[in-house]
Amino acid sequence: MTDQTPPRRTPASRSQQRKQMLLRLDPAVHDALARWASDELRSANAQIEFLLRRALAEAGRLPGAARPIPRRGRPPKQPPEVPETPEPPPGTGSRDTP
Repeated sequence: MTDQTPPRRTPASRSQQRKQMLLRLDPAVHDALARWASDELRSANAQIEFLLRRALAEAGRLPGAARPIPRRGRPPKQPPEVPETPEPPPGTGSRDTP
């Protein structure tokens, strides 16, 4: 039998990923949190992270190495790019024909 286990990730690549955790909440607290998140157009998970970061910052415990919360959703609209067309040399364009 051959072992088909995937290669282990290095600690450096593992630390770059977002951590997952199980959080048990009272149903009433979860409902209130979900309503609050909806009011601010966030998911419940994003609202929890927002509140935890704010509490850590207020307590002076937010690590300096903490990356900002990644923006989710549709990227901002970019104006359409107009391709630059070079001017034809004089005497070769269609405007110069009689």
